[in-house]
Amino acid sequence: MPTYRYKAYSSSGASVSGSLEAESERMAMQQLKGKGLLPRELLESGGIDQGSSSFSFRRGVSAEDLSLFTRRLATLVASSVPLFEAMGSLCEQEENGPLRQALVRVKERIAEGMSLSRALAGEPKIFGESYVSMVAAGEAGGALDAVLERLADFLEEQEQVRSKVTSALSYPILMVLVGGGVMVFLLTVVIPRIVSIFEDSKAALPFITIALIKVSHFLRGWWWLLAALMIATVPLYKKAMLRDDLRLKRDELLLKLPLAGGMLQRLILSRFARVLGLLLASGVPIMRALDITGEVVVNRVYRAYLRGVMEEVAQGGSLSGSLKKSPLFPPLLVHLAGVGEKGGNLDQMLVKAGVTYEREFSARLTRLMGLMEPLLVLAMGLAVGIVVLAVLLPIFELNQLIK
Repeated sequence: MPTYRYKAYSSSGASVSGSLEAESERMAMQQLKGKGLLPRELLESGGIDQGSSSFSFRRGVSAEDLSLFTRRLATLVASSVPLFEAMGSLCEQEENGPLRQALVRVKERIAEGMSLSRALAGEPKIFGESYVSMVAAGEAGGALDAVLERLADFLEEQEQVRSKVTSALSYPILMVLVGGGVMVFLLTVVIPRIVSIFEDSKAALPFITIALIKVSHFLRGWWWLLAALMIATVPLYKKAMLRDDLRLKRDELLLKLPLAGGMLQRLILSRFARVLGLLLASGVPIMRALDITGEVVVNRVYRAYLRGVMEEVAQGGSLSGSLKKSPLFPPLLVHLAGVGEKGGNLDQMLVKAGVTYEREFSARLTRLMGLMEPLLVLAMGLAVGIVVLAVLLPIFELNQLIK
């Protein structure tokens, strides 16, 4: 009989985890419900990755749709509309899709007497742990509308960052694809036709022309091997990333990349500070907030350091003192955290730090894209120039021989 590991919410809203034996995933779900638990993650022992389970933290809807739903719900809650009616109204406004289907199920759970946070926890693919925990804290503190407003603001800002990155990368990617396509066309179609003239002349060819001919022959003769390698790269990479040690190595390498490493670090710091600040502002206890933030931060190098931070804070240490011991957390973040701890406004200082790092990331991204665009144009011009030179040099030499 297989064993399943689970994470669930108790009737009081507390997060619990453990394992149980069941004949199937469905039977395991029934056992958990029989114990009064609402599962948010269920994984058969021996499974390699949480993503292979049907219960994961991956959202099934876009951040834009989720932020819009959250904003509408906050407005209805602030207007004292009962939750059941509010959810019914939101279901009617949504188009048929994953979010609408999830909201229908949430509405049914609320009708059965569940709180909003527990009802949302039943849809872990859409409402992540941080989302549910903040809603639960808002319910407990009687400030659900304010918490939902902060959540909507955060989701909108994260969507803006994502859109900015996507927009910035779209032009360079397009340039690389177009430039690569042009070069492949020249090397596999145009060059072979021109080269046949040079080969018939039996004249000595320049080195650059010989090199280009060899590249052309290789591409025409072994294109299938290159295509197979490119296709196989994706599944091989996914399989390799199932190993924790390789994922850690990858994340370490990403942080050490020139230019991109510093930008990635600022993006991680921004997300860490803003999520932690938002959780604390919503009334989530600091240990629980650190645990959730560790799940939100996807870089495993930072996750490892955050586990150490959690241990020190659990033993009575300060957050700023714990962060100071790691080189991954810069002095500005440590200083603002210390000021917040002394002034009793740690959540505000963390959000301020997150905003600062987000602005630094945006500024660096703008500068990098401004530098990349002319460099890509130059690289494409250089590549085409080499091809043209490799073709023209033998032509000039042939003309000299004829004269």
